[in-house]
Amino acid sequence: MKKIAQKTLEDLEFAEVLNQVLSHANTSLGKEKIQAIIPFSERASLLFELNLVNEYLSSFDNENRIPNHGFETIEKEIHLLGVENSFLEIDGFKKIASISDTANILIRFLKKFQEYYPSINERASNVEVTNDIITQINAVIDRFGEVKDDASDELRRIRRQMNQVRGKIGQSFGSALSRYHNAGYLDEIRETVIDNRRVLAVTAMHRRKVKGAIMGNSKTGSIVYIEPEVTLQYSRELSNLEYEEKEEVTRILKTLTDFLRPFTPLLIDYQELLSDIDVVAAKAKYAQELNAILPEITEERIFFIRDAYHPLLYLKNDREGKKTFPQTISLDNENRIIVISGPNAGGKSITLKTIGLLQLMVQSGMLIPVHERSKVCLFERILTDIGDNQSIENHLSTYSYRLKNMNQFLKKCDEKTLFLIDEFGTGSDPELGGALAEAFLEVFYEREAFGVITTHYANLKLLANELPHMANANMQFDNRTLEPVFKLVLGEAGSSFTFEVAQKNGIPYSLINKAKKKIERGKVRFDATIAKLQKQRSQMEKTSRSLKDEEVRAREEGEKMEALNARLKSKLQNYQELFDHHQRMIYLGNKINSIAEKYFYDKKKRPLISEFLRIIETENSKRKKATAKERKEEKQKKAEVVKEVAEEIKEVRKEKVEKKKKEKLQPPKPRPVLKVGDRVRLLDGKSVGSIDSIEKNKAVVNYGIFTTNVSLEQLELVEAKR
Repeated sequence: MKKIAQKTLEDLEFAEVLNQVLSHANTSLGKEKIQAIIPFSERASLLFELNLVNEYLSSFDNENRIPNHGFETIEKEIHLLGVENSFLEIDGFKKIASISDTANILIRFLKKFQEYYPSINERASNVEVTNDIITQINAVIDRFGEVKDDASDELRRIRRQMNQVRGKIGQSFGSALSRYHNAGYLDEIRETVIDNRRVLAVTAMHRRKVKGAIMGNSKTGSIVYIEPEVTLQYSRELSNLEYEEKEEVTRILKTLTDFLRPFTPLLIDYQELLSDIDVVAAKAKYAQELNAILPEITEERIFFIRDAYHPLLYLKNDREGKKTFPQTISLDNENRIIVISGPNAGGKSITLKTIGLLQLMVQSGMLIPVHERSKVCLFERILTDIGDNQSIENHLSTYSYRLKNMNQFLKKCDEKTLFLIDEFGTGSDPELGGALAEAFLEVFYEREAFGVITTHYANLKLLANELPHMANANMQFDNRTLEPVFKLVLGEAGSSFTFEVAQKNGIPYSLINKAKKKIERGKVRFDATIAKLQKQRSQMEKTSRSLKDEEVRAREEGEKMEALNARLKSKLQNYQELFDHHQRMIYLGNKINSIAEKYFYDKKKRPLISEFLRIIETENSKRKKATAKERKEEKQKKAEVVKEVAEEIKEVRKEKVEKKKKEKLQPPKPRPVLKVGDRVRLLDGKSVGSIDSIEKNKAVVNYGIFTTNVSLEQLELVEAKR
């Protein structure tokens, strides 16, 4: 694969994608690497990078999450290690220890879980694991960032003496403070600290009475700060010891730096590994945000992206709560070039950019927001001509610039090229520009390049219809509302809806009609035919969707009915078993009752026992011997049946109660106003009569044979008078 031109990256807004990926990086070095991302030139390296990102993405749903790999950059420290006789500061050693520890933990983790992360483990496996760096640094520097007392015998001796001298300073200063305070020579504050030394706050009038070195005075001059003479000797001794300590610490740090110098290549490897993993992690987090996946990368010439989203538009709409419409595009050896037509603002350009940007992302080692069954091949070149390319610097018009660009296309375009051209042929006389665009397109077709163009030119639509390996496509438009549907339909050209859109935007019909007469009749008929075909397709799609919805609903209803039928059969069987059991119990009860009644009168036990035994033997002959487990299951089954029946009864009662409650809660229906001539009947009657007259809330109802005087509240309306 060859390097993709910078113009292509700019046309497809690749830098914006990198900025969004960069926001997920944790380290400054990782962010620098993301800003420098360009499409890979080697297929093997690209596939390896895609596997790295895909494996990291899978870790988000995995219990064995990849450990933290953040670090502070050690570029400065690595540079100093390469300078002879230089030494690192304590902060630099801490960063080196931290990055070493982080890298070691990560490498050991990946080795342990290499089945989950084979590619990431392969990337880390060539980096050495060692504890020597961390052990040596921790032996010298403590967790507070100080050189340890036992870093050397000399340092231990110096610091022990320093502590002793500080004790003497404190003791002698305390003695002087007490003496001069009792003498009344000190100000109210008594003491302070200047240049890290304790000094007495002596009032100006008594300064000559206090022996020592004057270290300064207050702004007003009323206080003089004096270090007592008794502490001066110890302070000088402490200063000498501090100097010795500094020298010894420098010597220790130089020794530690010299120890680390041979590890410089390893430290570079650690930083490279962690920064690479940071880039991979940022790509994976971006993929998670986009719901992106790794499509199948095929060696065949197949470009098939299903339900593809433009990443920048998807995230923008997602933040604003708007819907983004996915597109499905297919290019292969049988369909190499697609000509997209249709009205402006219908989504042609965004579809073109979606194709190019997703291809750039894949070839840069990023996952893309498409359906999992998508397939993508790799292109050596991606050529684009998108947007207004007017060149002010070179004094070129849009059309001149585009012709210059087309010349580059002619030089580079071959079977390993993907070209994307927006508004192909525009910028010049429509007939002449269209003819030249057609000639260009025929050359691209002959060279077997893959490409997608957008156009309004009828001759390009006709060419796509005539050539076997080229196809028309259109962005759907709702012919009723004249609003874009943002859905690409392959197989037919699209109408520009020029006159329809003009009419919708308030242009007078007389003016539109005048414009129609000024152009060729065939052109109008051709455009009208295309528009008609689009309308028919739109109607067919709506009908198809409706039929599919009805089929799904019918299938769901059928499944529900089957489940209900099975449930009813099961219940019926359970009820039958329960009924049979109860009938047998009633029969046995009646028999025992008759035997008991007989015994009541004759008091003969032998016939009673004999009859009982006969009944028991008869019943036992019907039984089958069952194990304890089977008896328990039978008992449970009976209990479940009884429970089910009880619940059914309870549910029915509950429904009745709720129905009554609803009836009570529902407001009474308003009674109709009865008038003379209405046909009515009594609330509890069946005979229908008509109202002859109404007076004082009472009506005279005529039943034909007789009349009766009835209160209006006792009547209900059967039919109002017409």
